[in-house]
Amino acid sequence: MLYLFFVTYGTIFLAELIGDKNIYTISSLAARFRPFQIFCGFTAAFAIKTLAAILLGSVIAELPTSLVATTSTVTFFLTALVIWFKRSNNAPADRGYESRSTKALLVPFASILFSEWGDIGQIMTATLTARYRAPFVVFLGGTLALVTKGVLALVIGFSLRRRVPISILRPVSALLCVIMGVVSAVSPIFTHAQRH
Repeated sequence: MLYLFFVTYGTIFLAELIGDKNIYTISSLAARFRPFQIFCGFTAAFAIKTLAAILLGSVIAELPTSLVATTSTVTFFLTALVIWFKRSNNAPADRGYESRSTKALLVPFASILFSEWGDIGQIMTATLTARYRAPFVVFLGGTLALVTKGVLALVIGFSLRRRVPISILRPVSALLCVIMGVVSAVSPIFTHAQRH
């Protein structure tokens, strides 16, 4: 199951880095609030969003194996295409938030919680949960991947795109999704062969 943790972490981390609005949101909040307050806010929001994706994945896990494998395969390949063709987003406008303690926790929490539902990361989390039926491992890997993304945005802000070219992130992320799609397509064949 350790490999599943790393696959979940890598897949969601790379998929979320490509043109994700939350990177810009967290980066802009870093100029207004203390890092620890932003970290607490986005960590709680990412955990809730990952849990929602896990619950969806658990419902999907009750479907027939062939349907889940087909859906997983198609999702991975479509995700690879979306990542490959997705364009960069512009940073949100500055809103001049105050740095009071309560507001400093609630603003990052709400900004992340109420944005980008059904994004690539959540779809991948639901797909991995349905495919591998290990919700706790996927939850840990997915949440850690999102928190890592948030920490990167907090620490290096808008310079991420200048330091790591999109021309490198996009193909690596798309390739990882294609590999996971192939694994999803082939694994039912081997599972069926082992049963007989």
